[in-house]
Amino acid sequence: MEITDVTATTVDVPLIELDETLGIGPYVTNHGQVESMERVLVRVETDAGIAGWGEMRTFLSAEATESVLEDGIGPLIEGQSPFEVERLRRQVFIEYTNIELFFAAVETACWDIVGKALNKPVCELLGGATAPEQTEAMNADAADAESRPDREVEFAFCLGILSPEESRRKACEALEAGFSVLKTKAGRDWQQDVARIEAMHDEVDGQLEFRLDPNQGWTLDEAVRVGAALEDSGIYLQYMEQPIRVNNHTSLATLRQRLRQPIAPNEDTYIPNNLRSLITTGAMDVAVLDLTPAGGIAGLRQQAAIVEDAGVPYTHHCAFDLGIRTAAILHAVHGLPGFSLPPDTTYYAWEEDILTDPFELADGRMTVPDAPGLGVDIDLDTIEKFQV
Repeated sequence: MEITDVTATTVDVPLIELDETLGIGPYVTNHGQVESMERVLVRVETDAGIAGWGEMRTFLSAEATESVLEDGIGPLIEGQSPFEVERLRRQVFIEYTNIELFFAAVETACWDIVGKALNKPVCELLGGATAPEQTEAMNADAADAESRPDREVEFAFCLGILSPEESRRKACEALEAGFSVLKTKAGRDWQQDVARIEAMHDEVDGQLEFRLDPNQGWTLDEAVRVGAALEDSGIYLQYMEQPIRVNNHTSLATLRQRLRQPIAPNEDTYIPNNLRSLITTGAMDVAVLDLTPAGGIAGLRQQAAIVEDAGVPYTHHCAFDLGIRTAAILHAVHGLPGFSLPPDTTYYAWEEDILTDPFELADGRMTVPDAPGLGVDIDLDTIEKFQV
């Protein structure tokens, strides 16, 4: 089987507005706000008539991103086998560009193709259920030939920067929807960041765990104040995500020594070889990984092995994923060992999705598809509706 073509299509899908249940738009961060999000859908075709799908966000523009995929990566991999994802990932090179950010969507599509060709879901190609509750279910039912592990994956609710009062209402919505963890953006005003967590914690009577993500927006002293203030209020975060700027591992280690709030680098994990530096300097309690900057599912597996060997728990990042990347994340966290914390998601907040059968969110969980490949079918009419 050989790859014959790579095509990229950009869609711009609106977010459900804040005044609706589980709506989050406009989604405000330390860097700006969004009411919709552009996503690039990548289709890889083969001479066997089997096609696979991947997904990423735009970089600079839709045109620039599509050009890198179609004119840069496409010609490099055409005529080669989609089964050889590791070799493809290592051979694809465009000078002065972190090409893995772009190749990840192509690589995901290759996993989709391989699964369809072998009639197996991607999670089984990765090794099958690996979370503790999943393996326990398999062992308990080992005598039943028809038994299957629990294929549900728990997710964390994500929320932009809001006022404390607005955040109270959204925390209640998240709890009522069955979420146990809520991540909120931060970084514009550290005192307001503290007030928002305190308000939500009070509103749900401590029934939610919280993650606080300033996207590198705090200085070291501000991060210390945030962590200490929350500790004084009896609030212990699940983690503080990338509280200070990247490539400042000594300062992250200092922050970790001064606080009892767990520190979780995210953007720092996007840089090759940074994981080993973070481990060596004692700069993280949790790793927030992402398959896109890792170069795809195979790259994510490589990163997961590094942090698991170091005894560091890890989870997966969210980037306003539509159904294709959500499916890839479901398969990855289900099939790769060590994902012990719920990945983030904003999947509940899209006005529409590009899947013919969108994922259902029940009690803060989604189910890993059991159909071959990524296990999802694409609605071409919806793509046309939202195409940029």
